[in-house]
Amino acid sequence: MRTRVLSRRRRGPLCRRSDVVEAWTAVAVLLCLTVPPAGVLTARWAYEDARTAANEQRAERHRVRAEVLERPSTAHPPSGSESERRPAARATVRWTDPDEGTRTALARVAARARPGEAVHVWLDSRGRQVPPPVDDASVWQYGVGMGTLAGGATAAALLLAHRSVRRAALRRRLDEWERDWARTGPRWTHRGV
Repeated sequence: MRTRVLSRRRRGPLCRRSDVVEAWTAVAVLLCLTVPPAGVLTARWAYEDARTAANEQRAERHRVRAEVLERPSTAHPPSGSESERRPAARATVRWTDPDEGTRTALARVAARARPGEAVHVWLDSRGRQVPPPVDDASVWQYGVGMGTLAGGATAAALLLAHRSVRRAALRRRLDEWERDWARTGPRWTHRGV
């Protein structure tokens, strides 16, 4: 005797449009009260974290002007998709360090660099080549991206919880209606008398 009322398109005869509007309005209000704060707080935290990391990188790394000593084509180019994104290769470069004098190292340079050309190389405190420090635009992108992700995850969790609670409540209601009908149905239909 139980009918399928859990489907999306088919609602039971006792489900009024106002009930559906009321339920979705409650969800919309809950989403409006939780998603923006979750997104903003996460974005703020992620921005501060990324800004701290960028400041540490800026304090630790420094840029030097170096001279290319060999053609990059004789060096081993980077493999994989990295070389497809930007044409770069490794070449021996030379620069003057105030403390240690003239130094040479293998560094990533543009693939079209020629011997004698000046390039900029980022070094850490130990003198190893490192990528440039994170710029302000990347810090903002990271913060906004994390905030958006947090807001979306909060919305998805709330909608999933709403759906689960509604489904459980509907099943319980159907069980109660069936139990009540089993008790009162025979009196109305005169079957068990």
